[in-house]
Amino acid sequence: MQNFFLDIATVMQSQQWFYLLTVGLVSLCIGSFLNVVIYRLPLMMKREWQSECRLLLADELTINHTEEPTPFNLVTPNSTCPQCKAPIKIWQNIPVISWLILKGRCASCEAPISVRYPIVEMLTASLSLAVAVVFGASELALLYIVITWVLIALTFIDIDHMLLPDQLTLPLVWLALIAAVMNITIAPSDAIIGAAIGYLSLWSVYWLFKLATGKEGMGYGDFKLLAVFGALLGWQAILTIVLLSSVVGALIGMLQIIIQGKDKTTPIPFGPYLAIAGWVTLLWGEQIQTTYFSYLGH
Repeated sequence: MQNFFLDIATVMQSQQWFYLLTVGLVSLCIGSFLNVVIYRLPLMMKREWQSECRLLLADELTINHTEEPTPFNLVTPNSTCPQCKAPIKIWQNIPVISWLILKGRCASCEAPISVRYPIVEMLTASLSLAVAVVFGASELALLYIVITWVLIALTFIDIDHMLLPDQLTLPLVWLALIAAVMNITIAPSDAIIGAAIGYLSLWSVYWLFKLATGKEGMGYGDFKLLAVFGALLGWQAILTIVLLSSVVGALIGMLQIIIQGKDKTTPIPFGPYLAIAGWVTLLWGEQIQTTYFSYLGH
């Protein structure tokens, strides 16, 4: 079995077209699964919170204990049309292609299917291919591709619910630390320090802002997400990521105000900007820093 994987790795490294084709096709399928995660994970968390509240308030005494709760997770129940509840067949679930064949409508009731589904699938494939091109067929590329998938799920969940679930951020922190121990990224000591500084930097900003204004400027999920990038790249990259995320946030915020007419006081999630800045720094952080310092004349 080990020889089989070594042979596959050799082919990937020698045949770039095969490597990129594999990454693209696998990532399209993963993008389809990410749509499920983006939709279902917040609902699963809501159900868990409601269950805990019922337990706390002793509402379970009024529930018929003979009735088993309907399973709801990332696998069960099968996907159905939200309008007519018709089950979605396998051929209707092919990434991007099915949406195009169905012309963006349900095969049973012709209710519109959101264009965001193929967008997420294509975005997943495109960003994964970018990682594959930059880092080639390597362990680092595999690590960053997996992280890219999770970042996409986090971004859209935060856009929808202003929430960065611990179920996604905490495993990323551990994955980054394990990668450091396995000598895939940076030294383990640098990874630990980077994670700590990444978390504490935004944690400090959060409390300073709250003490000054009495309001919460961001959520704890943002702290954990920056800790992920600190564990991957070290504490030296933290400032670059924060500055980039601020620039991205300012630009997108202005566009939302101009195009969508949103009010300046409307709360906006910081997680997507942090994810974008962190992902860009993963791929081109050194070039960005070199260009910046050369511009300053250093």
